[in-house]
Amino acid sequence: MTNETTAPTHDHVQYGYSISMVIKSFKGRRDVEVHLFRSTWDTIDASDFDWDTLISGQQGENDSSRNVILETFSSEERDTIINYLKEQYSTRITAIRSTPIELPVPSGMTGLSQIAPNKSIGIIEFEKIPSYSLGLPMKGLYDLDRHPPIVEE
Repeated sequence: MTNETTAPTHDHVQYGYSISMVIKSFKGRRDVEVHLFRSTWDTIDASDFDWDTLISGQQGENDSSRNVILETFSSEERDTIINYLKEQYSTRITAIRSTPIELPVPSGMTGLSQIAPNKSIGIIEFEKIPSYSLGLPMKGLYDLDRHPPIVEE
């Protein structure tokens, strides 16, 4: 299992780490990449963020690019999540990756929480898993069409 991390690119925001994991087999597919994200941010005071510095280009008050930043994790949360994934899913996960997002984020980007599930794209709701104990509002987004089937047709 690989684990990649680097330091955040901007000191003025405590969030900014993206996390993904690769599951060996999931829903009939092989090596499925799941992008983890914060599903709610009620506890984050977004008014403290310097949005003019964090988002580039013309932006409105409800710019979806804000979600891109708010969906990320702090370095402490990242470490907690990675340790949890290693303990809970060590035999099912082949890789865990974490990198800081590049700031500033372009205006108009879509956050993972804004992507609607369909036949191929799905959401893992960690808070509904009985063994999930972190207390972080976390979900995972995957796209099955991007991964080979376990059994070729």
